[in-house]
Order: sequence, then structure tokens, then C-alpha cells
Amino acid sequence: MTAQHRVLVVSLLLVAVFLSACQTTAATPEIIRETVVVTQPAEVMEKIVEVTPTPAGPKVLKVFGAFATPIEEPWDGVIHSALQEAQSKGQIEYKWQDNIGYAGDMERVLRQVAEQDKPDMIFGDAFGNEEAVRRVAAEFPEIAFVFGSGLGPSEPNLSVFDNWIHEPAYLVGLIAGKMTKSNSVGVVGGFPVPEVNRLINAFTQGAKEANPNVKVKVSFINSWFDPAAAKEAALAQVAAGADVLYAERFGVIEAAQENDLLAFGNMSDQNSLAPDTVVSGPVWNMNPTVQYVIAQVAGGTYTAQDLKDFSMYAKGGASLAPWHGWDQKLPADVVKLVQDKEQAIKSGLFRVDISESAPTGE
Repeated sequence: MTAQHRVLVVSLLLVAVFLSACQTTAATPEIIRETVVVTQPAEVMEKIVEVTPTPAGPKVLKVFGAFATPIEEPWDGVIHSALQEAQSKGQIEYKWQDNIGYAGDMERVLRQVAEQDKPDMIFGDAFGNEEAVRRVAAEFPEIAFVFGSGLGPSEPNLSVFDNWIHEPAYLVGLIAGKMTKSNSVGVVGGFPVPEVNRLINAFTQGAKEANPNVKVKVSFINSWFDPAAAKEAALAQVAAGADVLYAERFGVIEAAQENDLLAFGNMSDQNSLAPDTVVSGPVWNMNPTVQYVIAQVAGGTYTAQDLKDFSMYAKGGASLAPWHGWDQKLPADVVKLVQDKEQAIKSGLFRVDISESAPTGE
């Protein structure tokens, strides 16, 4: 073998060593032993190459969002927003479908997605579709089902959550009680179900603590998303004397704006809808819930549970919407009252009552 041939052999063997090292995926360094022929035919040496592979990144989880209402409805919109944020961080691959309704399509959609896409998690709202969601979840125990529900979790894979924003609802009630001139305020809700009742009752508690003479008018539109009906109900309350409105449902803010009245949004910061009308409102933040579930599924520790605590003030799931300058427009004593109560809630020194009974409004 000529010197040129021997150099070529050495070069090819070293390339092979390098390629072998690049393909190594173990998490710990691997010792690769190669016998290499050097320039003298009789000389042989053992070359030891230590390879430290690059660790694989965290798995990107597949998530599907199943929403009964149009995504513009604030309740489903909050969940959708949190999942979009997780997607923007590269944590999940996210697909979704909204406006599925309550006529049986939820079960079909969930089963089709579970069979074809095989996501790691499915988030959504089960209200009005409880039995359908639970049937499909039981058929696919390897998928984490995480649904808004007024009922309990179900082993092994169905967790539940809800919008536990009664604490900030109480705070806006304080403002309403202080700011009404007619001693009459109004709130328009979807259905008289526990998760809506506790918001209205907390709002009423705050309003009456701030103003024992206040009367709270309560209307239900028997729909989760009907802005026209919500606006009509609010206008009827205004005609009956209400001069401050709490928009538990979408559509009420428009009625307040048309009558130059103060209003409070719900679920998300809705000041942009009418900056001169919307003072603040209870805000629901689903990010703590979503991040907790992602960590559980990624770590292989997911289990069915009630995720209630992640939607309350203590864990950042509930808050009061930003003031947007209203803290400079409202009387200083009103702002201080709200801020002091908010701090007491955050520190655990004050608890807002949780009452899910039918509201006793005027």
C-alpha cells in the first residue's frame, strides 16, 4: 500500500468516526473505539473518541380545542387565548374548532379528533355536552381531557375547571354600589346555573356592602351567546332605573354605552369595546391551568382532578381588569376601598362568599 493510499484510508476512517459520533443520541457521553491504520503498514493505534450528544428538546404536545360556542364568546375565548399563548411559546401544536353547538356534534367531533389526530390533550367546555364529553373521554384513556364543567373529574383522564372569578366580581360590585345615583344596578346573565349564580351573588354582595340601599336587577337570557338578547335585557333594566350594569354576557356593554352609563365587562378586559363606559371587570386567566396541565402531561404525571384553584386569585387565575385611567376618574375613596379589599383577597385575609343559589335580585 502506497503512502497516498494509507493517508486516504486514515481519512475515510476518521470521517466514519465523526459521522458515527453525530448520530449518537444517548444522554450521556459515549466512548467509541476505532482501530485506525497509520502511515507505517506495521503500526496500528487505537483512537478513542468521546462524543457528548446534544440532548433532544422537550416534546411538543398536540392539543385540540373543542368549543361549543363561537370563539368570540368570552368564556371559550379565554381558554382559546391561553392555548394560543402556549403555542406561541413552542410548547404545543394547537388546532381547534368552535361553534360545535349542543345538538350532538360535540361527541362526533371529539371521537373523530381522538381517532384521527390522536392529540395528547383536548381542552374545551362541557356545559350542555357533559354526557357526550364523558363518553368519549372514557373511550380514549390515553388522552388528557380537560373541560370546563360544573360537575366533578372522572378517572383516569377527565379533569374539570371553571371560571372561579367571583372574587373580582365582588370588587366590581363595590364600585357599582358606590357609583350608582339611582340606587339601582343591573346584571344580565346567561343561565341561572351555579357558575353564573356565584358571580352575580358575589357582585350583589359587594354592591350591598358598599351601599345597603342598592337594589340589584337580575335578568337571564337563557343562552350562552346571544348579544342581541343580552342588550335587550339590559335596556329593559335601564328603563326600570338601573344606572350601572354588569355584563356577565356579551351585549350588555353596548346598551350601557348608548345610555352613557358605567358598565363592567366579564371574563376578559373589555375596556376596548367602550373605553368611556367600561370601568373594569372580573378577568379570568386560563394560563395557570394550561401550564399546569402541560407540565403534568409532559412529565407523565397527569391524573384526573378538579383544577378549581388555578382559576382563583391565589394562583393568578382571577384578577380585576386594568383601570385604564378610571382610577383617576373615580372618587379616591372608592378606588382605595377596592384596592384594599383586593389586597386582602390576595393575601388570604379576606374570602368572598361562594354562593351558587339562584340570585335574589329585584
